[in-house]
Amino acid sequence: MRVVVLGGYGVFGARLVRLLRRDGHEVYVAGRSAQKARVLADEVGAQALVVDRRGDPAPLWAVAPDVVVDAAGPFHAYGDDPYALARACIAQGVHYLDLADDPAFCAGIGALDGVARATGVFALSGVSSVPAISSAAVAALAKGAGEIDTISSAILPGNRAPRGRAVVESILHQAGRPFDVILDCVPVPLRSWSQPETFDLGQRMVRRGWLLEVPDNRLFEDHFGARTVLFRAGLELGVMNWSLAAFSWLRGKLGFGVPRWLVSFVLFAAKLLWPFGTDEGGMSVAVTVCSAKGWQRHTWRLIARAGEGPYIPAVPARVVLRAPESIAPGARPAVAEVLLADLEAGMADLAVTTERISEEVEPLFQRQLPRFFKSLPDIVQAVHEVPGPRRWVGRGSVTRGPSLWARSIAWVFGFPPKTDDIPMAVTMIPEKDGERWTRQFGDQVFVSHLRKRGDVMTERFGPLTFTLGLHAAGGALHFPVVSGRCGPIPLPRFMLPQSVAREYAKEGRFRFDVALKAPLTGALIVHYRGWLERAVGSNPSYAAATDNSIALSGQPSRNIATNASGSFAFGDNS
Repeated sequence: MRVVVLGGYGVFGARLVRLLRRDGHEVYVAGRSAQKARVLADEVGAQALVVDRRGDPAPLWAVAPDVVVDAAGPFHAYGDDPYALARACIAQGVHYLDLADDPAFCAGIGALDGVARATGVFALSGVSSVPAISSAAVAALAKGAGEIDTISSAILPGNRAPRGRAVVESILHQAGRPFDVILDCVPVPLRSWSQPETFDLGQRMVRRGWLLEVPDNRLFEDHFGARTVLFRAGLELGVMNWSLAAFSWLRGKLGFGVPRWLVSFVLFAAKLLWPFGTDEGGMSVAVTVCSAKGWQRHTWRLIARAGEGPYIPAVPARVVLRAPESIAPGARPAVAEVLLADLEAGMADLAVTTERISEEVEPLFQRQLPRFFKSLPDIVQAVHEVPGPRRWVGRGSVTRGPSLWARSIAWVFGFPPKTDDIPMAVTMIPEKDGERWTRQFGDQVFVSHLRKRGDVMTERFGPLTFTLGLHAAGGALHFPVVSGRCGPIPLPRFMLPQSVAREYAKEGRFRFDVALKAPLTGALIVHYRGWLERAVGSNPSYAAATDNSIALSGQPSRNIATNASGSFAFGDNS
């Protein structure tokens, strides 16, 4: 086929040009720089073509291409008519592909579907790592599953991977901006480049990734019926990751833009750090499903070595153009357009290894109470069955202690004020060896991390970690505080809060009742009680609920987490 690659001498475009030439295609390296296009074209036996995507497209049609691939970007900056090139290709009867990872751009190309079908050509957006490869992996991993609960993906390049200006600009454009993450079928606004998670890619490669919005976030819920869709990205060097995290936090607070000089500065800094780290990176796609065997997590992992990671985004276009007759006419995002097996075959001549692993998923509370969990009422068991993110909503009341000591502690920890009625919500997200609980009282948000540590459960907020003697008694869950520490330093018992907390069912509804008293004096700090029910569909309102509900016990704390502050469940320590 005769293929024109716009941005053909860029980071990903150049890799695609090389792959297409290996496959015997007639390739034109296209862009605004005649010199850069000619250098690569001469090297690989292609043709050079000078064309500006934003200008007159006549040079494209002069070479009569079968396919035009846009590998330029950044796609979020394509202006008021972002699909001008795609529309022009369709009008000329030319197939169109792009390597877009911008969510809005990728999702919006469906507006051209009717005219593309009528013309008999395909126009696919996101023919790249996301959503093309990620969706192919999901389709393969979820084959035969009765229900997809969670899709969690990550791209984790090596530090020595080349970084083009468009890539850096795209990351900075997103960092610090809120976007909707689908958690348990509910769109929850979270900040981009926050909430890091660790990924084991195998072969002793472990990397961290931060939340980022990609087309998967907007497309996979509907296409695959997934309850939760998560995507993270991360760099190899911690200093770069945490610098981006700090930038994200600051931009989230102040809301400033991303000037060109900042993009240039980040590119310069990245080049200074290039000697550090490796040229090895990876990708992970995990799908949590419900099958006849119970909850399972299937993961596809990829590792690219020898600096060949930047070839991965180019592989889907290579695979599409190996068998273009198999692609139906129309304009749409490249979701499950190619098979994972074909993509892996398209990587066969690269320094890439892939593998699939499967594991049973047993939620935290079931592991912590293996003998007694089944003694709880069915609805309590259902509430604490958390194979993937779960979100609950409801209402409660808050009583505050009157003493100065109690009011001071309540102010430090950010407890809500006294009220007879306040909207509440809790989101539980599985983490390695535990769960992350995000609680919301009105406008105040609190986060805690629960872990199984041997025979006990711990809950941490900030530097404070408490050991809980979780147990079931009388059809309720109790959370006695056994001990505590601040960092590595144990807390004496007289410094522990006095609390009585339980989760229980009453009149068909699950309720929580938490009374917290101050260390030393025993004065009441706060007493909150109420009910929570499972959030319904995509309704973010607290009042949305099903017939199920949850009892929540916990103490909030302020300014602990990336997006919110910490909270933890207390129980009886009497």
